[in-house]
Amino acid sequence: QRPLRDRFLFFCAACVHAFCAPSAMPVPSQLLRGLPRTRVLAFTMLPCQHHQSHFLPVVHQPASRPPSHIWQSHQQSRSYQTTSVLRSYILTPPQVNSILKANEYSFKVPEFDGKNVSSVMGFESNQLPANAPIEDRRSAATCLKTRGTLLGVFDGHAGCACAQAVSERLFYYIAVSLMPHDTLCELEAAVEFGRALSPILQWHKHPNDYFSKEAQKLYFNSLRTYWQELIDLTSPGEVPDTREALLSAFKRLDNDISLEAQVGDPNAFLHYWVLRVAFSGATACVAHIDGSDLFIANAGDARAVLGVQEEDGTFSCHTLSNDHNAQNDDEVARIQGEHPPSERKTVIRQDRLLGLLMPFRAFGDVKFKWNIELQKCVLESGPDQLNENENTKFIPPNYHTPPYLTAEPEIIHHKLRPQDRFLVIGSDGLWETLHRQEVVRIVGEYLTGVHQHQPLKVGGYRVTLGQMQGLLEERKARVSSAFEDLNVATHLMRHAVGNNEFGTVDHERLSKMLSLPEELARMYRDDITIIITQFNPHVIGAQRQEEQS
Repeated sequence: QRPLRDRFLFFCAACVHAFCAPSAMPVPSQLLRGLPRTRVLAFTMLPCQHHQSHFLPVVHQPASRPPSHIWQSHQQSRSYQTTSVLRSYILTPPQVNSILKANEYSFKVPEFDGKNVSSVMGFESNQLPANAPIEDRRSAATCLKTRGTLLGVFDGHAGCACAQAVSERLFYYIAVSLMPHDTLCELEAAVEFGRALSPILQWHKHPNDYFSKEAQKLYFNSLRTYWQELIDLTSPGEVPDTREALLSAFKRLDNDISLEAQVGDPNAFLHYWVLRVAFSGATACVAHIDGSDLFIANAGDARAVLGVQEEDGTFSCHTLSNDHNAQNDDEVARIQGEHPPSERKTVIRQDRLLGLLMPFRAFGDVKFKWNIELQKCVLESGPDQLNENENTKFIPPNYHTPPYLTAEPEIIHHKLRPQDRFLVIGSDGLWETLHRQEVVRIVGEYLTGVHQHQPLKVGGYRVTLGQMQGLLEERKARVSSAFEDLNVATHLMRHAVGNNEFGTVDHERLSKMLSLPEELARMYRDDITIIITQFNPHVIGAQRQEEQS
């Protein structure tokens, strides 16, 4: 996470060559992320500890001078066919499928009398870790006290604690915010008189999507305090506004995360846990779908994209969220406007908030929200495990006028149309590997079974006519097996990880990417989390006709 400052970079030649052969994958651009290119004077390729026995003889070989044959293997000419070393890393297709499908999940909305009366036909999701453990989380639930479906992707940083907490809690805050006054009163009366509570949400979770049982009582007490305040603020018969409900839920949960960390807990484990949640962070992209009304609430750099089927059968993308980072001029202007002119040059440095944080909106991350005195006070009274963490005690540079970070979401409303066929919500790990239009094309072709051939691109590679013919025949053969995945999110993930320079899934590349060791995988990609929702065009069309009449 720290910005690189050295002018000389040292990589392991064996790792780079084994996983970066031109026929498989490029040298990871993440290795140079945060380092101005003009400052890179040179880099050398030294074998890591794991590969020293492969390349360095036992005799006194200078450690700073790798053997010549390593340089020769790395400096091969850029051609279409190359041979790579360490073949033991190549996974078989069944092994690849086992990894890709380990976290896939599908849910189909039940039909009534043979007809689906919901605008949502179902959804499919998947996750692929790069961090160990994975820092992404996902959630899906049906609102039982009100109406609608909730879907969310949460991308954690500085650990997974905040993403875990938000994935468990945010949908409850949204569901409570959407409840009318009378329903809130019934809820409070049931708790007050010890009656059984009927469920607020129906969760749709993969077995790996766990809940932290130890914190449930704490979470419930905070949620109850929230709905008690809503009872005081609302009136009988008042119908909540969805946009305001989403906004209130995001802000209140982030406030509760901060408050719980400040108050602490008599239980040592819970005290440590609430501090871990507060000092780590998470971005969130949530969809609320009720009939033809689609709301996207986004805070951070996850993304929601709508797949629209045109009259000619092709698919176009309609983006329903904006990235909250340095590439968004409006976000840069917002942050600079919230702080004095004297901080204009320091509040955003190297495209990061205070030179450290890439997303400009997130839950948790109290290091960017609390004043210095509060941070020191909480840490001094906290458990020893937290004080031993140097990153937690570190105060960001040029930290003068907090808060610098907010969890307030940007909310976009879209009225669904019959041509709106699906919604893709993905963490930034997906969008770093595939363009949004390419994502929509891949998903659209999967759902319709119609494969739209794109012009074959060969980039800067020297390709003979014979090799070009082989590429075309290979692509043609792939069409018959292109839809072997039963889960569309898995299918998209296969493309995200395995697409080569020619726009097709390369098994060798896919295998190498999935077999990267933990310490190397994060250099190539981020955690990837995908939720794809398919809409029912007939129900949406009928609902729009009713609304217009």
